[in-house]
Amino acid sequence: MGSEIEELKQVVAQLQQQVTRLSDQEEVRKLQYKYGYYLDKCLYKEDTRVQVANLYSDHPDTCVEFLGGRYNGKEGVERLYIGRFAKAFVNGRNGPVHGFLLDHPQIQGIVDVNPAGTRAKGRFRSMMSAGTHESVKDTHPRGLVQWWEGGIYENEYIKENGVWKIFRLKYFPFWHANFEKGWSHTKPNYIPFLSTTYPDDPNGPNELCEHPMLWPDTRVVPFHYEHPVTGQQVADDDLRAPHYGEDPSTSTPPMVLSKPKSDP
Repeated sequence: MGSEIEELKQVVAQLQQQVTRLSDQEEVRKLQYKYGYYLDKCLYKEDTRVQVANLYSDHPDTCVEFLGGRYNGKEGVERLYIGRFAKAFVNGRNGPVHGFLLDHPQIQGIVDVNPAGTRAKGRFRSMMSAGTHESVKDTHPRGLVQWWEGGIYENEYIKENGVWKIFRLKYFPFWHANFEKGWSHTKPNYIPFLSTTYPDDPNGPNELCEHPMLWPDTRVVPFHYEHPVTGQQVADDDLRAPHYGEDPSTSTPPMVLSKPKSDP
């Protein structure tokens, strides 16, 4: 009887670990989805109870990577969302403005939590539809515009005081297209990469990233996870995107995901 009880205890302990891991995965997935809903409605501002920046960790290695720039720390996060996005999209207010669309569906989420249950990584896709209504073309600074955007997230998350938070958000806008001509006619560098750092640009990133990517560049955003059957990572040459029939070495170098200085 004693050995059977010990076996049951081991089974219960294993089940508890599995339940905790699955719960953590779901909490991280929900965190990313909630981020998307807040972002859709331009809920950025720092002096309100609900804002995108509050979803981020206070860890010194926290960052956001966007359009070839890296915004470091909580201060950098707020500079991007509140200084750049809020001013450009909604004239500095917290919340939407009439006639401006900025939907960011968060889909295809793959979340992996470390064995300690303290950090996680997640890959998500966004298919954004954005633009202005013709009724606000003379009052909104974007004028009359509408566009599609597809992007990949390769994010890191951290649990602080029992609460999952965004640690390092890395968003790679993969392609853009207007509604009239579609992606086949998108001009290279359709959205210019960030090129001036803070403080020269008051709303700029702390540093610039190497080898940023925009359509028609189709390099692979590296996967944080290994192949589920072989346990292998994708080879560097396979992450490149050479022109049809050309050797991979002729392509721009493969992308590399940044790591925190305090990577455990």
